[in-house]
Amino acid sequence: MIVYKIFRAQEWEALLDRGVTFGTPADLADGFIHLSTAAQLAGTAERHFAGEEGLVLAAVDAEDFGAAMRWEPSRGGALFPHLYRKLRLCEVMWHKPLPLGPDGRHVFPDGLLP
Repeated sequence: MIVYKIFRAQEWEALLDRGVTFGTPADLADGFIHLSTAAQLAGTAERHFAGEEGLVLAAVDAEDFGAAMRWEPSRGGALFPHLYRKLRLCEVMWHKPLPLGPDGRHVFPDGLLP
C-alpha cells in the first residue's frame, strides 16, 4: 500500500542532503514519522499545513517498512500509518510539489485523492 508524507521545503531539502530523516519536529516529539493514506491526505494538509506554500508530497510503500510500520488510531479513531524508524530517501517512490490552489487549499496530483 502506498502512503504519503508531506514535507515543508526545508525538511525535504534536509532529507535530500542527508539521505535519511527521523521526520519533522512534530514527528520527533511523537517518536514516529506521521504518514497518511490517500484518503487521509486532504485532512492532514488542512489540519497541519493550512495555507503553507512550498510543500513537497512524497510517496512510499508501507510494505517496505515491515514491523517498523504500525497502524494506530488518530483523528476520529481512524488508523493512520506511523513509521517507527528513519525514512531513507531511497525509499521515496516519487515526490511532487503540493501547491496552494486559488481557494487556498492544497492541490494534490490528479487521481490521488479518492
